[in-house]
Amino acid sequence: RTTELLMPVQTIGGERQVWCTFSHDQVDFDFSNPDVLLEFVRIIRLYLDQGVRVFRLDAVAFTWKRSGTTCINLPEAHDLVRLLRALIEAVQPGAIIITETNVPNIENLAYFGQRDEAHCIYNFALPPLLVHTLIEADCSRLTRWLMSMPPAILGTTYFNFLASHDGIGLRPVEGLLSDGELNSMIDRLQHNGALLSWREQAGGERSVYEVNISLFDAFRDANEAVDMTLQRMVLAHAVLLGLEGIPAIYIHSFLATPNDMARVKNTGHNRAINRHQWNAEDLSVALNNQRSPHANCLSALKALIAIRQQQPAFHPNATQYTLNCGRSVFGFWRQSQDRRQSIFCLYNVTRTVTHVALASLNLVGNNTWSDLISGSSVDLDGDDPMLTFEPYQAIWLANLPL
Repeated sequence: RTTELLMPVQTIGGERQVWCTFSHDQVDFDFSNPDVLLEFVRIIRLYLDQGVRVFRLDAVAFTWKRSGTTCINLPEAHDLVRLLRALIEAVQPGAIIITETNVPNIENLAYFGQRDEAHCIYNFALPPLLVHTLIEADCSRLTRWLMSMPPAILGTTYFNFLASHDGIGLRPVEGLLSDGELNSMIDRLQHNGALLSWREQAGGERSVYEVNISLFDAFRDANEAVDMTLQRMVLAHAVLLGLEGIPAIYIHSFLATPNDMARVKNTGHNRAINRHQWNAEDLSVALNNQRSPHANCLSALKALIAIRQQQPAFHPNATQYTLNCGRSVFGFWRQSQDRRQSIFCLYNVTRTVTHVALASLNLVGNNTWSDLISGSSVDLDGDDPMLTFEPYQAIWLANLPL
């Protein structure tokens, strides 16, 4: 936020100062007021009675205020999540709470609690790390981060995403990317049309809070054909779909929607850049043109989803182990809960052909291994068998293809 924290508002009792954590068009609620809390409980009960089963708690880290503190991630914020979970589960045990806490990664993980807070937490570090990886053609930071992530306890999981109606938040990668790496990524994204949203820190310094850009343009390189951008889009979503947790794909990622600068100009809001409103006829024409990036991206992502849906090793709580295949190939291993199916998820993050020695994967020799995406089988014979990757190729190597 670069606006004043307090905003004067005229009420029937005269002028009052109201708290606005993010901007003056978003006024905070006072959850220390029992009447406010009870009203939200009534609203949630109404939704439950109407069949709603997933509740997203937006910016819940900022719900509680106490003088002399940062007013973020206070114990009472966690108490509030625990209370809402207890009340929701008492009415509908199958309902799910997702906490949206765009904060540094270690603080975000705390919202799992002791299996008594969120069922799912947004994996906010994933989007900026994956964008950095594909810009730099280097998965080192992404690999290091995944190695540090604890497995979610049974009954909880990660909510994985790459894009949303908001921008790419940068706070979650504090301590994961250096200032130089962040600045390099920001420069590249600005070159691709990105707009920046800022926050003012306690000392008065400003820092970039969020990069506003469509995901398709984030992966664009003006010196390459659009096909390469599409390959990066598909690869990134293959990573998303393979990871432990529940994947979520933004509508404009399905459609490979570019930046909407006209909407930014009309609304005055940076986030409008990735909130394009498609005309139904224009969208139909785009999707019926089999050579358009819109049609090709939608088709490719639907194909990956159809494959994923059939694999028990992609259960949200299936085992995951991070592989170290070097800078060019990002990899992790998934195993189904009954331990029958194993999938090696491997991704070439570069624009060149690369190779991985099959011996480094420790494949079980008496199994038949095949790529779920291409359908091709892998030959384990020979002195030093290699797995060859085309530029930006994803391989899901499985011993039990379904």
